[in-house]
Amino acid sequence: MKICVVGTGYVGLVTGACFAELGNAVTCVDKISEKIEALERGQIPIYEPGLDDVVHRNVQAGRLAFTTDLEESIREALVVIIAVGTPQGDDGRADLSFVRAVAASIGKNLDSYKVVVTKSTVPAGTGRMVRQVIEENRTDETPFSVASNPEFLREGSAIEDFMRPNRVVLGTEDEQSAAILRDLYRPLYLIETPIVVTDVVTAEVVKYASNAFLATKISFINEMADLCEAVDADVNVVAKSMGLDRRIGPKFLHAGPGYGGSCFPKDTRAVHELARDAGVDLRIVKAVIEVNDSRAPIMIEKIRGAVGGDLKGKKIALLGLTFKPNTDDLRESPAMAIRDRLLAAGAEVRAFDPVANDILKGEPIEGMTYSEDEYAAAEGADALVLATEWNQFRSLDFVKMKELLAKPLMIDLRNIYGPERMRELGFEYTGVGR
Repeated sequence: MKICVVGTGYVGLVTGACFAELGNAVTCVDKISEKIEALERGQIPIYEPGLDDVVHRNVQAGRLAFTTDLEESIREALVVIIAVGTPQGDDGRADLSFVRAVAASIGKNLDSYKVVVTKSTVPAGTGRMVRQVIEENRTDETPFSVASNPEFLREGSAIEDFMRPNRVVLGTEDEQSAAILRDLYRPLYLIETPIVVTDVVTAEVVKYASNAFLATKISFINEMADLCEAVDADVNVVAKSMGLDRRIGPKFLHAGPGYGGSCFPKDTRAVHELARDAGVDLRIVKAVIEVNDSRAPIMIEKIRGAVGGDLKGKKIALLGLTFKPNTDDLRESPAMAIRDRLLAAGAEVRAFDPVANDILKGEPIEGMTYSEDEYAAAEGADALVLATEWNQFRSLDFVKMKELLAKPLMIDLRNIYGPERMRELGFEYTGVGR
């Protein structure tokens, strides 16, 4: 099947590469020529484990190509997937200007029947808008279908999530488009992937509802962590015990500095504004947002208390800057929010992140140093703050760390280490909810 994927960002590139891996002829389109030229040279613009292998393999096999020629790519494809950005606007709503522009181009180049699929995270009703824009721009009555196929890719495990998903959601407006999209995902039938076929607007709501619920679990356990600290309980045991209940499940019950990245912050705000526009007050989602916004200040107070009350002039070794491990995504990263607040309080920050250092090291900020590794960051520091749970931070050499630090003090914002073990090693230890 010939597929055109519009947008070579995180979602578009992973989607295009994986559909090519499933045997389709895929053309990925982007208006930024430098990005396309880099992809043609084999340079992957994002950090995602395994993605470079999938891209290179399918380019060599002739199933995956990159271009800036949107018009020709639309005309050649049966399925056109819109995977452009939907950034948060100043009012909290999703900005659909890129989606509108692509829909207009599809209308102008609609020379045969096509299924137009929104893969980007979009508010309910976007499918209707896409149909209207295409109809306004087409020159004749060439038929087309609009569909929604929301993505559920986790950064750091996107290839696995695409090739072995928990479910595939297809929002369609007619049987013809449903049949084509089922055929597109036919290889996943072999692993018995559940395929949910519904209408377009319901599929659009599924994505927002899923992300809002996962964000709710994170904010909930973070509030429980605050309660545990107040009553001298251990949130790790609380979370584990909760997770053993099959009705709740163990995932996303890890107390810490809050959620970040490109999805949860943007999507919770967007669905809240969508609901307000529809006259619905999503009080739980509003509370989730408020709880998450409060996490960075709470973490700073935790660090401030551990170092003796005043951060000015303190040297802080900060391990991790990305919002989660195995990604280069710094968008709304809790670690970055903590970094900025430490600097604003007059602290000197020495940071190390296995991936983000190369992105940020050219950024001149007073009081900020990007160290070559976790041990260089710790040298002479008054405290060691673990902010992102990269695997290499799970097995630190604490004998060496103790020698390097000015004071053996660790603030573990991801609860990777046990308080008793750290105290046995001679460290003062502060966790979250413990």
